[in-house]
Amino acid sequence: MIESDMQRCVDRVLLERRSIRAFLSDPVAREDIEQILRCAARAPSGTNTQPWMVHVLRGDSKERLSREILRIHDSPELREQHSEEYPYYPDRWISPFIDRRRKVGWSLYSLLGLTRENKPGMHAQLGRNFTFFDAPVALMFTIDRVMSHGSWLDYGMFLQNIMIAAQARGLGTCAQAAFRPYHRLIAAHLKLPAHETLVCGMALGHADPAAIENTLVTERDELEAFVRFND
Repeated sequence: MIESDMQRCVDRVLLERRSIRAFLSDPVAREDIEQILRCAARAPSGTNTQPWMVHVLRGDSKERLSREILRIHDSPELREQHSEEYPYYPDRWISPFIDRRRKVGWSLYSLLGLTRENKPGMHAQLGRNFTFFDAPVALMFTIDRVMSHGSWLDYGMFLQNIMIAAQARGLGTCAQAAFRPYHRLIAAHLKLPAHETLVCGMALGHADPAAIENTLVTERDELEAFVRFND
């Protein structure tokens, strides 16, 4: 099979995408954000329901939300008052999933020089999520509570489209489930109607090329581990 220029381009963007955990302060033009979201909205959804809603935070709005969440994150008493609205991870971990989770976690911590004993350092690194890793643009994604599991699958394709469209423009992203426990605070900040619930957040901006954490490239299994051909 002869590869076309388009195929090589698409493959390169897919293969080069990674989670960015340190951003430059360089602004992202509103026109670029709009075009990324416009392209992402071509994601498929069951019967074209398009269940996504995007809230773009920049400047003071983003900074105020970060400060409020960090205030809670740094207080054990306040953190106890917040919990996730839906489970993202399983209640009981099994292999190989727990092994992959541990590997990426400790790979990141090793790059940052964090040991298992350094609980304050790990707490601070988790807190970096809530500054969106210093990205100039924060995206918050919500969905109507009336929608069911299929729409959440559709949402994943929309999120992937955003990350790929951003990558194609030389921008980095990091999808962030870490915001889930703070859905009530975020809902108040965004003035969400009662029928909307938080899906996740995402940082968007220019990757900091000097940041050691941005050198992390997570592994993917070979096809034999997850593909079964039935001829």
